[in-house]
This record gives sequence, C-alpha cells and structure tokens, in this order.
Amino acid sequence: MPFEIPQNIHPNCAPLAWLIGTWAGNGHGEYPGIDSFQFGQEILFQQDGRPFIHYMSRSWIVDEQGNHVREAAQETGFLRPQADGTLEVVLTHNLGYAEIWHGELHPEQPRFEIVTDAVARTATAKEYTGGKRLYGYVNGDLLYAFDMAAMGHELQPHTHAQLKRQ
Repeated sequence: MPFEIPQNIHPNCAPLAWLIGTWAGNGHGEYPGIDSFQFGQEILFQQDGRPFIHYMSRSWIVDEQGNHVREAAQETGFLRPQADGTLEVVLTHNLGYAEIWHGELHPEQPRFEIVTDAVARTATAKEYTGGKRLYGYVNGDLLYAFDMAAMGHELQPHTHAQLKRQ
C-alpha cells in the first residue's frame, strides 16, 4: 500500500514517518504460567504537526482458525522523538498500568528499541515490573517484539506480531 509522508510532520517525528497510519495483522504470545495464544491486532499511529505521534492499539484473542474469541489488551500513548535521536514513550493500558519508556531511533534503518524506565500499576493490576520492545519496518510490514518481566519472572519474550499497512 502506498505511503506518503504528511506535509505537516514535525522534524523530530520525521524519522518515524514510516509508522504513521493504520496497521493490522496477527501475532503470537506466550509467558510462563499462561497458555500460548494467537491474537489479532490493529494499531494506529497519527500525528498533527506537533512533536509527538499518538499511538493506539487494540488486540483480540483468536482461535486456530483465526476466529475472534474475545477482546484482549488495549493501550494508548505518545511517542516523543527528540532532536538528538532519543525516544520517549508514555503508555497506558486497560490492564491497570502506565509506563514510561526510553530508547533510541536507529540512525540508518526504520526501527527503534525502547525499554521501560518506570511502571506504575493500580491495586488490582497483575504484577508487572518492566519491558523491552523492538519495532521495525521490514519489507513493507511493521514487525515488533515485546519482552516482559512480570509475575516474578525475569525479562523474557512475551508477544510478537507482523502487521500490514491498511
């Protein structure tokens, strides 16, 4: 699907212009203490000329045939790229936690990696202490991987997905 860089994009956001738009696809999840699962996902990245990109994601569990089983995680937040190539990310989740992430934009490839700097959670949220995410633009698709430290376990793979531009 063709992609056009918005004319009003903020210079700090230009290295992330490849993200802007809607993406959808499928992924896989696993973690100690839970059954492995397949999921569908839709992600929206939008910008309005200011120095951030708004991020919204929703996912749902699917069965072996790809049929919708139930709703799953939702998150929203802001990617705040800085002029020096660093990246700040603020995310909130329907599961009862909020995160501050930091990382760096890759200077030569459309990808970035972020790690949690702080996690806050509500009294009813499951124990979650940190994460690491890698996003990349590969052959026209958005690929990502999320490693998580939670429920007494060290940082390890949790979810990954391949999404196509809509």
